[in-house]
Amino acid sequence: MKILAFAASSSKQSINKQLVTHAVDVLQDLKGTVQSEVLDINDYEMPLFSLDREAEFGQPDLATKFFRKIGDADAIIISFAEHNGSYTAAYKNLFDWVSRIDQKVYQGKETILLSTSPGAGGAQSVLKSAEISAPFFGANVKASLSVPNFFDNFDIATGRLKNSTIEKSLRATVSALS
Repeated sequence: MKILAFAASSSKQSINKQLVTHAVDVLQDLKGTVQSEVLDINDYEMPLFSLDREAEFGQPDLATKFFRKIGDADAIIISFAEHNGSYTAAYKNLFDWVSRIDQKVYQGKETILLSTSPGAGGAQSVLKSAEISAPFFGANVKASLSVPNFFDNFDIATGRLKNSTIEKSLRATVSALS
C-alpha cells in the first residue's frame, strides 16, 4: 500500500503535519509494509489562482506534479488546519489549481480526513466541510477524526498521541483503509 499524506497547512510548525505523520506511523504499525510519503504543501506554492492567470500562463507544473502524486498513491491521509472556520488559503489555492486539471482531484482514492487545533473544537468546522465536499472531488472517504486540544493530547517530543482514548480512535480511523 502506497500512502500519500499531507497537512493542509503552510505552517512550518504545523500541528496538522505532526498529526498526519503520526497517523502514517500508526498505519505502518497496523498494516506492516506501507510505503508512505508525507508532503509539505509549501513545496507546491503557486500564484493565487484566478481564471485570468490560468488563461495567461496555463497550468503551473507544480499543480500537475501534485495531481500526479495523488494518482500514484493507493490512499491519502489529509489533516486539515482551520483558519476562520475554513480551509487555509495555502491549501485552497493548491486545490483550486489542481481541480482545474481534473475536478476529481482525489481520483477515487481511499481517503482518511483528520483535523486538529490547539482548542477544544479540534478544527471540526473545516473537517465537516471536507467530509461533505471531498466525495464530490473524487475522494472515497473511509473515516475521519478530529483531535481537540492538540498540545494537551500530543507529545511533541515523541511525535505520538499521549491520550490513549484518542490514540485508539486514530488507530480505528486509519485501519479503515483497505
